[in-house]
Amino acid sequence: MNDDSKLIDQALAGDRAAFGQLVRRYQDRLFASMLQVTGSSDDAEDVVQDAFVRAFVKLHTFQRQSQFFTWLYRIAFNSALSHRRRKRSTVSLEHARESGGIEPVDKVDAPDAAMIRDDRVQTVRTALDQLTEDHRVILVLREMQDCAYEDIAQILEISIGTVRSRLSRARAALKLVLEEIETKQESQGGATGELR
Repeated sequence: MNDDSKLIDQALAGDRAAFGQLVRRYQDRLFASMLQVTGSSDDAEDVVQDAFVRAFVKLHTFQRQSQFFTWLYRIAFNSALSHRRRKRSTVSLEHARESGGIEPVDKVDAPDAAMIRDDRVQTVRTALDQLTEDHRVILVLREMQDCAYEDIAQILEISIGTVRSRLSRARAALKLVLEEIETKQESQGGATGELR
């Protein structure tokens, strides 16, 4: 029995401190993941808090067929998608900076490189926002959060074959959007460097 299982058993027996240990163990990792999904530290905080509350209330339904974090991530991810659907606004540069998504330009250390990096981050965010939700979600899970195919399949409740094909289509769609953005930037004289 792993340590998570022991803490889950204790929490199910009424030990709130045991669930508190699970929260402390996973809150930073879950926050970082939800920050990628929501694009906002405030939204990520809300989603993570909601996920832990839901997980506590529904802990008795956890069947232990997956890792606890995978189950918790699924709860948080669904909450983030619902939150994002409600908001449906794009992340501004200011908001991205606030959430740590874009680093401020360091004037001492290679300012041109920092500007190009910031432009690339913003370009990828813009491109992701133009994709369908299915494509954006699978790219965030695989490319930004480095989830295994099996975990993505569990989180999205699809087969591994569907994960692979959807990921392939999402990568192709992202490439097209990035090429369109690059072409537009070049035609406006604002090319910031190679995107690939």
